Amino acid sequence: MQSDYAQKLRAGIKFPDINVQMLNGDMKLLGKPENGHDWKLVVIYRGKHCPICTKYLNQLESIKASFADTNVDIIAISGDSKEQLESHLEKIDISFPIAYGLTVEQMNTLGLYISDPRSEKETDHSFAEPAVFVINADGNIQIVDISNAPFARPELEALANGLSFIRENDYPIRGTHG
Repeated sequence: MQSDYAQKLRAGIKFPDINVQMLNGDMKLLGKPENGHDWKLVVIYRGKHCPICTKYLNQLESIKASFADTNVDIIAISGDSKEQLESHLEKIDISFPIAYGLTVEQMNTLGLYISDPRSEKETDHSFAEPAVFVINADGNIQIVDISNAPFARPELEALANGLSFIRENDYPIRGTHG
């Protein structure tokens, strides 16, 4: 039985340890910064069936340098299968890491909204609705944005500019009261 009040991840807490599968067979710790960066941007997307996600991932590629300039590493992930991700790569032109196979259990750990496909044409599995997490150098959630629909997600340029402000001004984690 599902509770009417699901627990969501709160700003300021440690980001959970979640290992994810990469196309090359490697496993990565989802929230761990790499490539010499000390912060991590984790983008959860619905899957290859979502044209808004395709556009969002391509837009992220176009401004990824803004995140790198503020020492923020990037990874994206969905619940798609390896085959679905490989097929999706024909529509996305990205160079940041992208993982696949996010499980329903992992989606629940992250406090994501989960949807079932409307038909087999959409996809063949439950999938996470969009979310963005920014994990700081302490491994804590600096920013969390969890949506229940593909139409509501952070504007990437504004997010990059905000992270630059946060880093330059030692701006605190917001939304931690109570």
